[in-house]
Amino acid sequence: MLWKLESDEDFFRIYDSKKMVAGYFDPDYGNIFPKANSEEIISSMLKNHDKILGGIVMVPLVKFGLFDSDLDTDISKVEENVTRVNEHLQKWKNFLSQTNKEKHSIRISHTDQDMLTITFEVKFSKPTPLEKKHLAEELSTTLDLLQKLDLL
Repeated sequence: MLWKLESDEDFFRIYDSKKMVAGYFDPDYGNIFPKANSEEIISSMLKNHDKILGGIVMVPLVKFGLFDSDLDTDISKVEENVTRVNEHLQKWKNFLSQTNKEKHSIRISHTDQDMLTITFEVKFSKPTPLEKKHLAEELSTTLDLLQKLDLL
């Protein structure tokens, strides 16, 4: 699987091989001082391809198929969706424990009220330049695993 990253201000959009947004990567820029100049400092770090040690990945966690204003269904369909969601959450729990990502955050997607997103930390194997190709290489291990486990 080929992952592509595109810069969007101070974070990166992650695209899959079908050119669909698979998630987002927010680099850990370290302690930026002075805070008032953070925009210029981050911009300079990106331009100079400064090396970072990791960051935060945000990807879809689960789509419910229930919280749609046009919902008109029956009890069997609701049960089907709840069972599917529960099975999917079990896969996520396994991924989080196998990869030691107990520290994570779950929120409602800002683009879809019927979906939850999950955010977790990624530590790189080595200091990595803030450059799309290098970041994609470091993130590919995690992204490939998520795809293999049918979580992306």
